[in-house]
Amino acid sequence: MSIWGSLIGGFVGFSFAGPIGALIGSMIGGRISSARRAGFQKSFASSQQVFAIALIILTAKLAKADGQVSKEELIAIKNKLKIPDHEIDQVGKIFDKAKEDSLGYEPYARQIAQIYRSNPAVLDEVINILFYIAEADGKVSNSEIAMIRNIAKIFGLSENQFEGIRESRKSSDKLNPYIVLGCDSNDDFASIRKKYIKLSKEHHPDVLMNKGVPPEIIEESKKKMRAINAAFDQIEKMKS
Repeated sequence: MSIWGSLIGGFVGFSFAGPIGALIGSMIGGRISSARRAGFQKSFASSQQVFAIALIILTAKLAKADGQVSKEELIAIKNKLKIPDHEIDQVGKIFDKAKEDSLGYEPYARQIAQIYRSNPAVLDEVINILFYIAEADGKVSNSEIAMIRNIAKIFGLSENQFEGIRESRKSSDKLNPYIVLGCDSNDDFASIRKKYIKLSKEHHPDVLMNKGVPPEIIEESKKKMRAINAAFDQIEKMKS
């Protein structure tokens, strides 16, 4: 079942405060109550809706980071989030509202970091998809890189983790396997393998879906897994 049906309506009756709650509340005629926060946080379906809306908001902020929103970026957002034609108007309203509001991206990033503080792999996936959106017009501007890097910092990701995500976007024949796995060429093979296993478990598509990443968005995590596997294969051949 698609997450896009009643995406905004799915927030009614649940607790959601902060900038995301205010933004959605302004679209449905009032601030969403904060009285049922615990129940909301435990809802699996709602966690997928939260992820989707959080991603729409951040992509809206990212799309204008270099001063313009390109047609290619809008198409990438539609394709990446697998938004059906009959839901595009609803999603477009969220996108436009986030793009036009007076808040910067930082308050939204801080709230997303709080929501997924116990699921860092989900936060990794947000950064991964933001890179995908930024790449849509053929190049990633310095302002876009700076914004994504700062979002990663707000998420609590280290510089090594940020660079690992960025490096994994490259084709397997061009990536630096040590950067992807967050290790050093001088590390022994046992410790490298340990990092590889940890990343493989964290970024497995089934694990991400269980943590709230919608199935519509999981394809990009499969690419990340392929990059992780390719990096380990390269190192294993070099170390053998």
